[in-house]
Amino acid sequence: MDVLYSDKNLIICVKPVGVDSEAGLPELIKSEFGGEVYTVHRLDMNVGGVMVYARNKQTAAALSKSVAQGDMIKEYVACVEGIPPKSGVLEDLLFKDSRKNKVFAVKRMRKGVKTAKLEYVRLNDSDPSLVRIRLHTGRSHQIRVQFASRGYPLVGDHKYGSKSEQKSPLLYSSKITFPYKGEVVSFESLPLWAAE
Repeated sequence: MDVLYSDKNLIICVKPVGVDSEAGLPELIKSEFGGEVYTVHRLDMNVGGVMVYARNKQTAAALSKSVAQGDMIKEYVACVEGIPPKSGVLEDLLFKDSRKNKVFAVKRMRKGVKTAKLEYVRLNDSDPSLVRIRLHTGRSHQIRVQFASRGYPLVGDHKYGSKSEQKSPLLYSSKITFPYKGEVVSFESLPLWAAE
């Protein structure tokens, strides 16, 4: 676990792929720093990247409020199969089938369907393509489904159609920006596969 910043209120760290963001990583943080650890957002088990954890209830409440108000900006990098348009805004209606732990883009609003929005910029002109993504909503498997439903599955994302031999999706939480102590702070990290 790579720690980018820590103080008495919060810890910013890089979650390794394969570690649970709601149980495993908080336990690692507790064993290293002691005290309480509060989860304020999550990442899929097979996705790595920058995460923020609160170390007390007041900070957890403030960070949760930032998330709810859209003041916490989450950016990702992903490697997708194919070459999507240079940039775009993707908006969809997503339905999660909890029994299959799979999310589907659907055509109309109904019970259990949520709106999903992201914007992206393609960073290269080759296949597979590297994209930088800013989330506007935080839906389960959102980035994976929104790109796959347009024919650009994430490299290694076998659940959503990747044919690659890569073992897990090339998706990474690369930057988090949020208000803290009267200013806006950002923390950033890139995986090796995106640091070219």
